[in-house]
Amino acid sequence: MDTFDAYFPYKEYRPNQRQMLEFVSEVARTGGIAMIDAPTGSGKSSVVASLLAERNGRKVVIAVRTVSQLTTFVRELALVKKKQPKIKTVYLVGKKSMCPLGGEGDVYRRCEGVKAFSTTLMRDRAEKGALVPAKDSFILQQIRKIDPEHPIICPYFIHSRMFVPSDTGGVKMVPSTGLRTKAERIFTDPVPPQQLNSLAGEVCPYELTMHAAKSADVIILNYHHLFNREIRDQLYGSLNIEPTDVLLLIDEAHNCGDAIQSIESVELVERDLEQASRELSGMKKRHKGAEAVQHVLPRLTEFIRGIGNSTETEDWFDPVIFDRMIVKGSLWKDMEEIVDELMGLAEAIHDRNQKAGDYRETAIERLTQFMFRLSQSARDPAYLTIYRKDENGTTLQVRNIDPAASLTEICAAHACCIMISGTLSPVESYRRLYFNDAGVSTLALPNSFPKENRMIFTAGDITTAYSLRQSADNTERIVRYIMAFASLKGNRAIYFPSYQILESYAAQATPMLRRRKVFVEPRDAANAGSALAEFLSLPTHGESGVMFAVCGGKWSEGLDYRGEMLNGAMVIGLPLAPFTRVRKMVIEYFRHKYGEEGEFLCYTLPAINRALQALGRVLRTPEDRGVLVLGERRFLDKRIRSSLPAWIQEETVDCDLAQFREGIARWK
Repeated sequence: MDTFDAYFPYKEYRPNQRQMLEFVSEVARTGGIAMIDAPTGSGKSSVVASLLAERNGRKVVIAVRTVSQLTTFVRELALVKKKQPKIKTVYLVGKKSMCPLGGEGDVYRRCEGVKAFSTTLMRDRAEKGALVPAKDSFILQQIRKIDPEHPIICPYFIHSRMFVPSDTGGVKMVPSTGLRTKAERIFTDPVPPQQLNSLAGEVCPYELTMHAAKSADVIILNYHHLFNREIRDQLYGSLNIEPTDVLLLIDEAHNCGDAIQSIESVELVERDLEQASRELSGMKKRHKGAEAVQHVLPRLTEFIRGIGNSTETEDWFDPVIFDRMIVKGSLWKDMEEIVDELMGLAEAIHDRNQKAGDYRETAIERLTQFMFRLSQSARDPAYLTIYRKDENGTTLQVRNIDPAASLTEICAAHACCIMISGTLSPVESYRRLYFNDAGVSTLALPNSFPKENRMIFTAGDITTAYSLRQSADNTERIVRYIMAFASLKGNRAIYFPSYQILESYAAQATPMLRRRKVFVEPRDAANAGSALAEFLSLPTHGESGVMFAVCGGKWSEGLDYRGEMLNGAMVIGLPLAPFTRVRKMVIEYFRHKYGEEGEFLCYTLPAINRALQALGRVLRTPEDRGVLVLGERRFLDKRIRSSLPAWIQEETVDCDLAQFREGIARWK
């Protein structure tokens, strides 16, 4: 019997599932990085059984992107716990969704500030004999005086702490009895994230889960906890663990690159400069460098306004010219000296605001971060300096375009790293994109769902390629494909490369769909959730509809359309990103790094993934049935076809409009 059998919570293994768990066990034992491409229904979440079996006193950390994915692992581990009652599991979600304190500004710096003031107050009172702060009359009086908009102390943190005599004399702060009791309850009777604050009551929900995490075997956390270096270092430091003592599992790993790029990119807008100038005016008397930095800001404003005259909505700007323009005429010889001065000013204003209960990020801090990252970008080609224009003005951005260095560093630092996804196809391409030539083990599994429950088509006579977008014949055929697909029973989803193309075809097709309810994904997220919920609820009322949506949009990823919620998905076009000058520079960077394969890795591969994510909304359980359509002749291209999952390559029916109509006529 394999050791993971003792932690596997089901009566039997799905097809290929044991192979996957054996693969993970080997990596957990020997160390290293592994990537697993396994379709929906493969039982990917059960690889946690292998990690538990091989942990040998180490912690298992699971990184997820969304709350729904977190819930999946909470359910999985609850089943494991029935078999292994001693397993302790806890989840850590962001403070933004957990903090009950309120007040303006960034929740993390607010937490930092109120904890510091609360600790000072509690320690002062403890040294005078008040060992239980939540019962001290003076502290209770201070709590009643809290300004809800500018809190200085946190009653929830105060209820989470108490003091005991120290072995070296004096007193030391420890978790309160209430916090320890509730932490144990988390292990014995886990609650979903939406009920955590209710369980916490008067104690801090984040402190509660952090305390539980110190003794937990498994910690589930979100991407930002892992991929943000500062947050990760603080978290591991608080838990007193080293990455080498952690078996890391990353779910939905095809999203890693986007997550890291978002975290490592910084922006600056003109109103930041206006606000920074006002902040510096208030610092002149106390900091001699404030006035000198203030004299630099007009040149920054001039640079942004000069870019505003460009006809391009997005383009590259030269960091060398930026550097020369800003430094020229200043008191400093280079950008690094300006950044050093800004760092000192940013720290000073941060400390001053903390003491005043103001936890908003200052414009000086945003400016400092931008200037620091920009000064580094000149030496690191993985960052591009770009500008973007819209109705709100001009934005300067230092954009990360290659997450490989950061992702390799993070994954290699852990005892092992297992990356799983239903769309890491082809897994060898993702291995190269994420890890260059580093040694990484890979595994790709076939689709275990019954073939008879699905029908797959690739349309070879339509395209959304720019050269044929104005073709009346091509446009008419696409509309006819949509009408034929929409004629099938049940809820249908049709996905497009962009909102512009979506809106064009939705306008043409909707008048002909008189007997079906039509839902069009809005650009604004405000009403998107309620419209989607209505669409998915139609089958419960004996109705069905047609959904027009965007690949990579609000209705295409991270959603689980089980059962009759969705009976078919069609992707119209290859959802490539807009081909701008910035995109061309990104492609040139990857061509330099990988040769001709570079363009495929950075440009075509993400488009294929967006298409697969959209199709993946349909078949979520072995019982689900549906029709999948790739409505784009470029999917017949040998390089693109070979990058699709093996089961799609084997089962897809290449067709024209007549053959498609004939094929779906046989679908029951």
